Amino acid sequence: MANENLSHYELMELKTRQSSFLVSVVIGLCLLGSQATAQSYAKYLVLLKDKAASPYSTTKPEAFLSTRSINRRTKQGISVTTRDLPVNPSYITAIRQTGAKVWYSSRWLNAVYVETDNTTLQKILQLSFVKGIEGNHALSASTTALSARASATRSKFAQTVDDASYGNGITQAKMIGASKLHNLGFQGEGMLIGVLDAGFKNVNIIPHFKPLFDENRILGTYDFVKNEKSVYEDDEHGTSVLSCMGANVIGSFIGTSPKASFLLLRSEDADTEYPIEEANWLIAAEYADSVGVDLINSSLGYNEFDDEKLNYTYQNMDGKTTIAARAADWAAATGIVVCISAGNEGAKAWKYIATPADADSVLAVGAVTSTELKASFSSFGPSADGRVKPDLMAMGQSSVVISATGNITNSSGTSFASPILCGMAACYWQQNPSLTTMQVIANLRKAGNRYTTPTPEYGYGIPFGTSIDTTTPVILGNEPTETHFFQVSPNPFQETITLTLANYKGKPYQFVLMNVLGNTLWSGTLSSSSMTIPTENLQKGIYFLRVMNEEQAGIMKLVAW
Repeated sequence: MANENLSHYELMELKTRQSSFLVSVVIGLCLLGSQATAQSYAKYLVLLKDKAASPYSTTKPEAFLSTRSINRRTKQGISVTTRDLPVNPSYITAIRQTGAKVWYSSRWLNAVYVETDNTTLQKILQLSFVKGIEGNHALSASTTALSARASATRSKFAQTVDDASYGNGITQAKMIGASKLHNLGFQGEGMLIGVLDAGFKNVNIIPHFKPLFDENRILGTYDFVKNEKSVYEDDEHGTSVLSCMGANVIGSFIGTSPKASFLLLRSEDADTEYPIEEANWLIAAEYADSVGVDLINSSLGYNEFDDEKLNYTYQNMDGKTTIAARAADWAAATGIVVCISAGNEGAKAWKYIATPADADSVLAVGAVTSTELKASFSSFGPSADGRVKPDLMAMGQSSVVISATGNITNSSGTSFASPILCGMAACYWQQNPSLTTMQVIANLRKAGNRYTTPTPEYGYGIPFGTSIDTTTPVILGNEPTETHFFQVSPNPFQETITLTLANYKGKPYQFVLMNVLGNTLWSGTLSSSSMTIPTENLQKGIYFLRVMNEEQAGIMKLVAW
């Protein structure tokens, strides 16, 4: 199955045949051709008004999604929706005919990712099907500005401190119960993890990664920064991130999902920081979805940019403002468990999580030391709208990793806490294959050692841990997430539902009713112990009700029938 997927999607990436798969990600369109040096070019996400007259249909998803991707949705009761449909090919053609260079298209945002000068951009904005551009500004520096940049690069990631072997690496695996899952026979077999990062330098030649290639467990690669297939010559950050999950050198270093398969995707340009990298993240996540990944790990975060005018504020960390946060939630809505590093801003002026860690339906992972104390650099929560963040914690200070030189060493950052936890999540899901994405997320939160008393420093804490027996999985039955302080009845429902708070103490709660795409259908405030919510206009399907105040937060799956 692995080789079959790889072959199929290499065709999607590299060939320009008339394939519906190719259109869904638009890999390599107009890659050839040079830019006129006299013009100043920048990259934009052109937003489209509709998907009218599209040749694609939700009733024939095999035209734009892999069998694995469709099966992941079917298994969890997730329908293919119009959001999943590729951009109308005729719209892409019309935009290309203006002279703009088309890099990719986004199914979920219904947008086309272009590189163009301002004159051509104005032509694009005049097209009848174009709604505007994301953020009302360019998402990259202009080619003129980039050419003026100094050649020196800067590191946004972790610093290596010393060497380690698997003997030290066992601490990070045991801390979250991964080693117990391995001993029970769950090492990630059959699970596919998409890794979105800044590059995977030398992964293809480092001996410690040889088992991944010998066993055909690297199922594909793509560089969305350069629009090419190779990812092995760029930044080394992803090399270390991958090792936290996929290393499998007995006696030296074993990652938290040593038998999982991986899709390696470069979305980050480590030399610059512009919102275009969020657009790359969106396209990469859509691609990962179409291939059929089960989980995504992304040790990337955005709050400040090289152009200060584009910087986010803490108020933007609300899970719905940034491109990256919306993309992460859309990925979760398709049935993918998304793990995101919380950020390394805890000792800086910013202090808080960065996007997409603020997304509603992801696991934002903070860092602790080997003694389970919060690492000083680990970013604080909550999200700007008051949700518990980070979600969980894992070892991120002096984590054992493999460097681009092939050395087993130590590095620090939430960049490593996230994949350490993601690998464990893959093994946990392998152990409990009947769970949905939301149930996996909820169960891991529930397994946190601070679940009943979450804090802005630790979130729900460290899951499972050395004192919790993973032979007895945390299962919530039909309810996908924490429900310890409120109940909804009836569920399933037809017309109205009653929401009841347990141990109501007079503090108001906020409520949000969402569909599976994360769209808000109803919101309000409850200042008593119960209330009735009218739901007679809802169509049959699955919905989620989130309840929160400054002390508690929870979410419950509702079924309309």
